[in-house]
Amino acid sequence: MQTFRIQGSLFKRIVAVIAVGFLLQGVAIAGTADNAIQKWADEFQPCAISKVDQIKEFKWFSEAAKPFRGMKIKTTAEDIKTHFWERDVLSKAFEEITGIHVEHVIIGEGDVVKNIMEQMITGRQLYDAYVNDSDLKGTHLRLNKVVVLSDYMKGEGKNYTDPYLDLDDFLNIEFGKDYDGNLQQLPDQQFANLYWFRYDWFTDPKTKEDFKKQYGYELGVPLNWSAYEDIAKFFTGRKMKNPDGSEVEAYGHLDYALPSPSLQWRFTDSWLGMAGVGSKGIPYGLPIDDWGIRVENKIPVGSMAERGGELNGPAGIYALTKFIEWLKYAPPEARKWDWVNHGPQASKGNIAQDVFCYITWLSADEFHRPGSPVVGKDGRPVWRVAPSPHGDYWEEGMKVGYQDAGSWTIPSNVRGDNRAMAWLWTQFCVSKAVNLKKFLVGGTPIRKSTIFSDYLTKNAYQYGGLIEFYRSPEEKKWTDTGPNVPHYPGLSGLWWTYIAKAVNLEMTPEQAMNALAKAQDDMMEKLKLAKYSPKLNPLKTKEEWYGPNGPKGPKSRQKPVTVQYDDLIKQWKK
Repeated sequence: MQTFRIQGSLFKRIVAVIAVGFLLQGVAIAGTADNAIQKWADEFQPCAISKVDQIKEFKWFSEAAKPFRGMKIKTTAEDIKTHFWERDVLSKAFEEITGIHVEHVIIGEGDVVKNIMEQMITGRQLYDAYVNDSDLKGTHLRLNKVVVLSDYMKGEGKNYTDPYLDLDDFLNIEFGKDYDGNLQQLPDQQFANLYWFRYDWFTDPKTKEDFKKQYGYELGVPLNWSAYEDIAKFFTGRKMKNPDGSEVEAYGHLDYALPSPSLQWRFTDSWLGMAGVGSKGIPYGLPIDDWGIRVENKIPVGSMAERGGELNGPAGIYALTKFIEWLKYAPPEARKWDWVNHGPQASKGNIAQDVFCYITWLSADEFHRPGSPVVGKDGRPVWRVAPSPHGDYWEEGMKVGYQDAGSWTIPSNVRGDNRAMAWLWTQFCVSKAVNLKKFLVGGTPIRKSTIFSDYLTKNAYQYGGLIEFYRSPEEKKWTDTGPNVPHYPGLSGLWWTYIAKAVNLEMTPEQAMNALAKAQDDMMEKLKLAKYSPKLNPLKTKEEWYGPNGPKGPKSRQKPVTVQYDDLIKQWKK
């Protein structure tokens, strides 16, 4: 009996020691997390919110992640500066704060699309979450294979939803929504296609005088394609000087035309919308979008003008015609460039304007480095960005340009703990606590609190008008691809092959757009999707659909119109 009491006492001591051990381990973990939170709050400065609020948000992540400490997830994104920073910096911060290890794999954009499609179709779990363009929202809607985030936040994922997430703070949360407003994807980074130009050249008195003498109106930011074309002609071959003292023979236009998948982005990233293809409506024209696809009751019914679409209508043919015509004002090498090669070209100092500048490229050092041909002696850029000019068929009330919105997307076969961890990591990457710092690295804003932060108010001059653009009401006219496109990966592959035939003079623009519209309808007719599969309208003549003039036409060349950049900024600030 005495022996039992001794053993029982020993047992109690052992239990007590173990309990103290667990307690000390918990204290150590808590202490480590607290140290990490303080460390990263210091690291992620400047911040759009106070350091007190930043620490509160980090502490929430630390607490919410407790059940998953020591676990791992695997995510992927395309190869731009923003995502490399997420991989190299944010994932480390997330692991130190939450205890969750993230392998954030950076691959090409085409591979991102290929992998998410394979995962949705085969059920093989390749990644726990993807930064996948919101251009695929129509595909996700119809395949019904991604987590509907708005439902997840209210139900299973409620305990893992950041109380500081603040969806209303997103610049364009609508990019991730379907027709009914359900949130399928959460924007992680976005960048607009804007008009880029050499402000120093456009404000040079002699250059302005020569332009007005030749064209009869003021040199300025072109509001339509007619003015853009005049400016392209004027600058091409003109001798101009850079702040570094170099003299160049200028080109009045910048573009790219290599037959490759990026030639498709050059067109589907709303070149047709800028020309005037589609119906009025923001963010997306209905019933016809800027791919020329008509939708009725969420069901695509055709892109051929002969089915009520507009892809091969006058505006689409005009868009391709102008693209090809204007290549003569660009460097000859442009025909061999894709979007990656095209991106940094304007920093070389011989380009007067670019009608189609993805602003993500403007984060490159060459656009800001002292001594660069496009940086003044005062260290400030001599270039600016402004709204894109629109084509002859564009009408007030239509979208004006395109924004690429890489958006967090969780396939529906990612379940349980992995889904919860993926959602925590997703929210961490877009949190107010880190978002301003992320913008300073990649130049891809997603939050109003970032754009309207005190830091960017003081430093807006570094961004050549980008901050003013995102603060203006005009920003809402730049949108991603809408939900009318039923299968983005399949249909998008058709575009560049037919565009290339027109660029290489194997087809006329009209022949190319007719062939593309027919090929797109043929593919849509074969699609069998979980929801809202295409059901094509019967073929009729264009006149039967649109009357004797056809869809939106014909139009004559618009009178060229420009605006002074400084006046434009004043209007926005009002």
